[in-house]
Amino acid sequence: MNFAFSPAAIWPIALLLCSNVFMTFAWYGHLKYGNAPLWLVIIVSWGIAFFEYCLAIPANRIGHTVYSTAQLKTMQEVITLLVFSAFSVFWLKEQLTWNHAIGFALIAIGASFIFKG
Repeated sequence: MNFAFSPAAIWPIALLLCSNVFMTFAWYGHLKYGNAPLWLVIIVSWGIAFFEYCLAIPANRIGHTVYSTAQLKTMQEVITLLVFSAFSVFWLKEQLTWNHAIGFALIAIGASFIFKG
């Protein structure tokens, strides 16, 4: 696989990182506002998720010229864990424990096998 720092190799990572920020807020941001009506939370979450799609679809379209679908999905999942971890700590004020770190590390180790030639 020859993708050393080509735009097609880098853009998907950047776009997936940004899209995951939107998706994390869409899925979990409302937890900070437990008293908000569910119907409102759903509508706001859909609105936020729209921007996630506007970034994720191009990320996958561009990335598929360099990465396999399995690699793109794996990349997205690892990015999701990184974004979710930061979100949990900074937005929801939850602590990450050693159990979380070990579990996420095992997922990252498993993900690394997807990128082995």
